[in-house]
Amino acid sequence: MPRALKKSLPHIALLFYLLVILFPFLFVLFSSVKKDNNEIALNPFGIPKEFVFNNYVEAWVNAKISTYFFNSLYISILASVVSILLASMFAFAVTRMRQGKWNTILFSLVLVGMLIPNNALMLPIYTIVRKLGILNTHWALIIPYIANAIPFTIIILAAFMRNLPREIEEAAVMDGLKAPGIFARIIVPLTVPAMVTVFIVNFLGNWNEFLLANYFLSNDELRTLPVGMVQFRDQYQMNYAQMSAGIVFSVLPVIIIYAILQEKIIEGVTAGGVKG
Repeated sequence: MPRALKKSLPHIALLFYLLVILFPFLFVLFSSVKKDNNEIALNPFGIPKEFVFNNYVEAWVNAKISTYFFNSLYISILASVVSILLASMFAFAVTRMRQGKWNTILFSLVLVGMLIPNNALMLPIYTIVRKLGILNTHWALIIPYIANAIPFTIIILAAFMRNLPREIEEAAVMDGLKAPGIFARIIVPLTVPAMVTVFIVNFLGNWNEFLLANYFLSNDELRTLPVGMVQFRDQYQMNYAQMSAGIVFSVLPVIIIYAILQEKIIEGVTAGGVKG
């Protein structure tokens, strides 16, 4: 086998894998700008003869995709940011502050929280939410989302913070900084790559979550996009073009976030495994 061909085989395999991954999305993207179901049936995988962007307008306005979209967006962002804030403070306490055995005990409790399946907590969460009087409000999703993301976020941030050199903190103490100042001015800026990584993971989990959103919210104007898309399918089950437009709206924020933060994501994934 020629050497050049041998070197190109991994790239060919990756290119084939990329095409397999992108094929369903391209099918949905082309279907979203086709005229009607008949055109989709006659030419399901081809480029449309006429681009009908009005499908996006109809899905955004008439099917209330705009309401579901912004509900999901602000709930997902708020829950992700708050979970990172709380988890980063906890991770700083158990990794950079000397608390003896308490550090090990508290971190072990976090690990136990990772072992409990989310579906097993459905009934306890519902009971707590109902007693708090926040059922059928966005807080019924935000608080469980934050609590669910904290254990994973703590584990990732703690692993990253452990690799930071102690000399940085010692220099900060010499300059007169105390624990809050060290955390805010030293640790947080250095941990941004890991925070971006866990933000993406938490955001995706919150954005795609269906079970809690389906059972805890009954008002249509409060629903999130995954639940709204199910109703959209029921309402427009014969209009696959508008349904495809709604699917494009649902994946658009994820693509944008990855495009903007991809360098930080790679840095966060790789830097956590290297001791500085």
